[in-house]
Amino acid sequence: MADSSSAPAPAPPTEELSNLHLDEVTGERVSKTELKKRQKQYKKEADKAAKAAAAPPKPEGSSKPKNNAGEEEKDLNPNQYHEIRTRHINERMAASLFPQEPRDQPLPHKFSVTYDDSKFFEEFGHLKSGETDETKEIRIAGRIYNKRASGSKLIFYDIRTSADTVSIGTQLQVVCQAQLIKEGSSFEKQHENLRRGDVIGIVGHAGRTNPKNKLAEGKEGELSIFASEIILLSPCLHMLPSVRFPFADSEQRARMRYLDMLWNDKTREALWQRSRMVRFIREFFHERRFIEVETPMMHAIAGGATALPFTTHHNDLDMDMFMRVAPELFLKKMIVGQFGKVFELGKNFRNEGIDLTHNPEFTSCEFYWAYADVYDVMALTEELVSSLVLQLTGSYKTKFTTQHGEVYDVNWEAPWRRVEMIPELERATGEKFPPFEELHTDATNEFLRNVCKKMNVECPPPFTNARMIDKLTGEFIENTCVNPTFIMEHPQMMSPLAKYHRSKKGLCERFEAFVCKKEIANAYTELNNPFDQRLRFEEQARQKDAGDDEAQLVDESFLNALEYGLPPTGGWGLGIDRLAMFITNNYSIREVLAFPFLREDKQQQGKEKFAAEIVNVEPLPVEGIRRSSTDRSP
Repeated sequence: MADSSSAPAPAPPTEELSNLHLDEVTGERVSKTELKKRQKQYKKEADKAAKAAAAPPKPEGSSKPKNNAGEEEKDLNPNQYHEIRTRHINERMAASLFPQEPRDQPLPHKFSVTYDDSKFFEEFGHLKSGETDETKEIRIAGRIYNKRASGSKLIFYDIRTSADTVSIGTQLQVVCQAQLIKEGSSFEKQHENLRRGDVIGIVGHAGRTNPKNKLAEGKEGELSIFASEIILLSPCLHMLPSVRFPFADSEQRARMRYLDMLWNDKTREALWQRSRMVRFIREFFHERRFIEVETPMMHAIAGGATALPFTTHHNDLDMDMFMRVAPELFLKKMIVGQFGKVFELGKNFRNEGIDLTHNPEFTSCEFYWAYADVYDVMALTEELVSSLVLQLTGSYKTKFTTQHGEVYDVNWEAPWRRVEMIPELERATGEKFPPFEELHTDATNEFLRNVCKKMNVECPPPFTNARMIDKLTGEFIENTCVNPTFIMEHPQMMSPLAKYHRSKKGLCERFEAFVCKKEIANAYTELNNPFDQRLRFEEQARQKDAGDDEAQLVDESFLNALEYGLPPTGGWGLGIDRLAMFITNNYSIREVLAFPFLREDKQQQGKEKFAAEIVNVEPLPVEGIRRSSTDRSP
């Protein structure tokens, strides 16, 4: 049960490609402010290089130890670093195609991780400065975020492990001392080729460092892994972001999402929390005996929600099809088919505007519950969402910051506020609306045009009664919904799939749940009258003929299913992406999508060479296509 109300396509996001400028050094497109900062930095570097070139040569023996390798690379820009690093790793790989030991291979097939890094601080936190625990071998893997050398025989790495269901990863210090290395191995050889960004395997034991400066202040050393062996598992060919080359531009972060996840803990945490949210919802329904099902993603008719679909084509059948805008009609067919409680978590596609809260491809959860009504669904919604927030954040109260810096204090605890749509619009506009059963008439259309004009509310064409009421609701009711609120009892003509109100003719039994002024859920008592449903579909078809591209068509297959008897049913749909935004305090939907939809960056194509191009890797031979015995072409 996806969002059936449709707002006009909003303006695109502010991070337009046309507002970005080319950094000729790195090949990236960044904001004007960022480009100016970088150009100043490049000038400083050029002046520094010129000064160094004019200085007398250093005396012999004054060079840094080999294990400080990488220090001199700090003066390189990202493109220079990429080229040098790529050539170096390629040479090393060519020299170790048949290594005597697996650790000589820069890209080994496997590394056995046997320790749960999330338990490290809990298990070894009791160690005092200078103490170690050599009774337990620790084998973990992680990515290097920082490397520091103290002479040629002592190196420190700051690593982070990968996210899993327990945490977003653990940050650890790894201490490498020459005297701890395994017999027969070279300390220098293990560390001279390691750089920031490399993925490494670590074998060692737990211990706590013993720094004199901290001890003098009465503080303990840092709990660390004292490594006896470090193995390069996967080299990073690019320079990681730094103070000199930051990674904060929103457009750049969206286009290089893998680097955004790698570098920014906040990004990784938002996606991690989203995963926890989906798991909680799935378990919530399983515990209440709902069956999870899957329904088609391609439909012959775009139905289930008032929205503009994406069109595709089936070659074998030579027919146009639509990517689903909602799974509603198929799920209700399952209720007809003797499934009493069903739900589906999956993707929907709507060919509409992109803005801070809309993405063309989005995830929803829909459920259908036989023998229930909208009021049962309302209570279940409060229970689900409030318990979800408590589980994820530890409290019913959260904060949400808008793109303008306005901070909302949100209380998710049940019961939620309830608002009846038409009476609330009457209070907001000071106008007495026509009787409920006349809200669909031409006279009401003229009335609504006058109200919109009086209240300075702009509604783009077509000027249908449903669109104008929806626009007025957005202006005068939705904007009051910071805490979770149910907007209830919509006019019937706004809800072609909802059942008419049992006591208020002209209205239907429906609610939309709003929080932080945005819709998160939509639900109703399902219409199970096959005669009434046909009339509603035909009315939608007339609206489509009048120019409303988002109106639904007549779905004969669904109407036929209704004739076999749909029990009294409560149905519900929730936007996973939008709820994740509010729980993780992100005002942009991009931040809670692993890979958000982006415009094609044509200006960036071909600007930067790939690693294979830098070292001139020859492509592997491709197996030829065997011709058929009947193919006589040359």
